[in-house]
Amino acid sequence: MAIFLSKLGRLAFRHRGLTVLVWLFVLGGAAFAAASAPPPPADTFSMPGTESQKAFDLLEEKFPAASADGAKARVVLRAPEGAKISDPGPKAKVGALVADLAAAPQVADVADPFTAQAVSKDGTTAYATVTYDAVATELTDKAHDALMEAADTARTDGLTVEIGGDAVPVEQALNGTAEMVGFGVSAVILLITFGSLVAAGMPLLTAIVGVGVGVSAIGALGSTLGLSSTTTTLALMIGLAVGIDYALFIVSRYRAEMAEGRERQDAAGHAVGTAGSAVVFAGLTVIVALAGLAVVNVPMLTKMGLAAAGTVAVAVLVAVTLVPGLLAFAPVRVLRRRDRKKYKGKALSARQRRKAEKRAARQKPNMGARWAGLVLRRPAAVLLLGVLGLGAVAVPATQLQLGLPGEGTMAPDTTQRKAYDLLSESFGDGFNGPLMVTIEAEGAKGVAAELGEELAGRPGVAAVSPALLNEAGDTAIITVVPETGPSDDRTEELVRSVRQDLGGDQAGAEVLLTGQTALFIDFSKTLDDALLPYLGLVVGLAFLLLMLVFRSVLVPLKAALGFLLSVSAALGVIVAVFQWGWFADVLGVDQPGPIMSTMPIFMIGVVFGLAMDYEVFLVTRMREAYVHGESTHEAVVTGFRHGGRVVAAAALIMTSVFSGFVMEDNDFVKMVGLALALAVVFDAFVVRMAIVPALFALLGDRAWWLPRWLDRLLPDMDVEGAKLPDAKSGGVPPRQRGKRESVISR
Repeated sequence: MAIFLSKLGRLAFRHRGLTVLVWLFVLGGAAFAAASAPPPPADTFSMPGTESQKAFDLLEEKFPAASADGAKARVVLRAPEGAKISDPGPKAKVGALVADLAAAPQVADVADPFTAQAVSKDGTTAYATVTYDAVATELTDKAHDALMEAADTARTDGLTVEIGGDAVPVEQALNGTAEMVGFGVSAVILLITFGSLVAAGMPLLTAIVGVGVGVSAIGALGSTLGLSSTTTTLALMIGLAVGIDYALFIVSRYRAEMAEGRERQDAAGHAVGTAGSAVVFAGLTVIVALAGLAVVNVPMLTKMGLAAAGTVAVAVLVAVTLVPGLLAFAPVRVLRRRDRKKYKGKALSARQRRKAEKRAARQKPNMGARWAGLVLRRPAAVLLLGVLGLGAVAVPATQLQLGLPGEGTMAPDTTQRKAYDLLSESFGDGFNGPLMVTIEAEGAKGVAAELGEELAGRPGVAAVSPALLNEAGDTAIITVVPETGPSDDRTEELVRSVRQDLGGDQAGAEVLLTGQTALFIDFSKTLDDALLPYLGLVVGLAFLLLMLVFRSVLVPLKAALGFLLSVSAALGVIVAVFQWGWFADVLGVDQPGPIMSTMPIFMIGVVFGLAMDYEVFLVTRMREAYVHGESTHEAVVTGFRHGGRVVAAAALIMTSVFSGFVMEDNDFVKMVGLALALAVVFDAFVVRMAIVPALFALLGDRAWWLPRWLDRLLPDMDVEGAKLPDAKSGGVPPRQRGKRESVISR
């Protein structure tokens, strides 16, 4: 691996112009394809194989006209205090509102509340259903404005008017602020880390190219593969973070190789061969974790994971090809100003390189080395403090409540939430979460009538509508209104009991039940069933990859256990903020409530991949020092001396990129941004830079234990670059001078 990547890095360095032109051509082609493609579709949600999805598919097949309906708005009206909505004055105002709505653009039909019997029992509240001839994403600004203006006019007439439904515009568009904030903070961190504008700008430039190619490709394929704007946001978020980090590691290694006196092209080749190998394997762990979301069998998660994985793959390719190509344009200017004078003129001789190495060896320990020394002196205390601290932060995660977003979870000051509350007050809590029962049978009408009577007599049922038959007469729909709301445990119990008693095949009829509560039950079951297989697949494949990288059993094991600590702590903070409401005002959380059901498994996938990044970047440098003859304690110090500063900078960059998305209005994006930022902080600074070296100190050489039979079986990937020619030994690879045995297999 190291030799191949070293040759690739040298090739890109020598042919710098061609390398840059190829990537510019790829970027331009992807951008042109994205600009020519139709707009991306709206977010869709489906769960193949569940009862709810089967019911939806049946409705689409048997009731095509209903399935083809466009967006809907439910306009809720309440009469002034002490009046009835059916009084002459309010009734006339309702009629005027219905007329205004019917004349609005793109409106196909308006159901008058008095003819549709949509008036509450107390006579104070009614609702009008507005149906459009286009789906929500295709409604124009004129249609939205006409809807809101009609409501405002009715309000001035003394009515209370609130609107719900997917036709109401939701002010949660992404505004691009997140990318700008994350990018700006990353630039400052890079400048402080490198002390050179050229070196700081190079990772930013390559990250832009990588993200541009990845996001443009998603845009070009969006309408074909059903990739929504949310998919693009996740790819942008992760692609930008890893793109900067991967380039940062290679540029930093190039500077270290130059400091040791290597010739410029050799330094680029050695940097790509060593740091580039770590980048490839780190990228593979992220790709495995993201692509593994396909195991969950929720198409939305699958698309998000695969799109983000593709963007990470592009970031890896950019790091091992475009970065060395750009280094060739400024091989000396990427160094600090005080270090550039040594490289003016011809390359250093062998004697000058040896002197440069001696000068580097005499340098005082940097902060990374001093920190490693502190951990090595007090490993048990550091380990205990790190584990207990993360465990305490993770405690709120034990109270995790999952749910699906809806109008009932929106901020109290939104018109959708107000409409939801008005309907609950006037028509009952279950009105906002009706259950739909589908009956497919030859005599569907008779079966539906019997089933309707049975449902009407069940405890917890407030109302049952007459059966609605399709044209063929073989399928019927019954709407059941529970007495309790869609998120109430009693509604969930009602769904389970109806499915158990009446669902499935009943005397030749197939009975299916769906609705918001039923959908949540099915979704939760889908995630629960997929969690263990997903963890097994992702952790198993990553364990094998890390075992190939480090040739150890214990190093991958502690990496996986550390990941569990960091993801649990991050999830604990998410529960405290978004569910309990801690610091909700500071972070702009409008309405604390249940955590979105996809969040835990999504966090596991993304955080696992990112956590392994820092494990690979930091421990590969330790492994490299160990293979070259240092003891485990010495290798830990060496790893932190060369990699600690860079890993810290990379973690801060990734944290700044993710934190920027906390500023967005979209609640899901805000939650994801905060979760990933916290997970990176916990994993990089607590797990990888405190717990991991403490474990190395306690285990000693046993940390590299690998059974002899497994050592012979595993291919040698040479991630640490031990087979690369070493200038310090006259070009002889270290392993030819006596390979250090894989300890502990003795």
